[in-house]
Amino acid sequence: MKVIELVIDEMDELGGIEAISVVENPAIEEDFIALKSQEVKLAEVDNEKRILLGALLIPNKPIYRSNGAEEYYIYFSKDTVQKASQLYLMKGNQNKTTLEHQHSLNGLSLVESWIVEDETHDKSRKYDMNVPMGTWMGAVKVNNEKIWQEFVKTGKVKGFSIEGYFADKMERPKDKPKSELSKEDNAQGLIDQIKNILSAY
Repeated sequence: MKVIELVIDEMDELGGIEAISVVENPAIEEDFIALKSQEVKLAEVDNEKRILLGALLIPNKPIYRSNGAEEYYIYFSKDTVQKASQLYLMKGNQNKTTLEHQHSLNGLSLVESWIVEDETHDKSRKYDMNVPMGTWMGAVKVNNEKIWQEFVKTGKVKGFSIEGYFADKMERPKDKPKSELSKEDNAQGLIDQIKNILSAY
């Protein structure tokens, strides 16, 4: 089965992540944690923080895809994950969210964003999220009552999924065209990609 690295085409203005979607079945297979307030009461009212914390993009994780005619895996390198996280904020997309990649939402905002860089002391470890180094983590504030009550509290959504525009590394013009690669080069390259991805797990 083909393994395809997706990259950000810096020549394409649309390149990168456009929105974060809250979904029932996240492609990266990491559920978020719905954070509630600690045992601190203000004026005897215990309000929920309404923050969802979870992995937005995990580097080198094979993600299964099927377009009907073909089955394959995609993955993102650490460099692409970092670039995507930065571009998302630089383009001012922190308020762009969807439900199941279908419905635009209001009232959800990315309020924290970071790359996991420490095996022991990263904030993700505090919440028992054992994600690999280089993972893009995010915290989304939910100020949408319907989404919080009907989808988060009921467990209908379990994680994040990203929406964006990425290039297939093998199709980028600055790379060597596929037609110029020998079958042996293609086969060896595929084997090397699979080994690299699997060795991370």
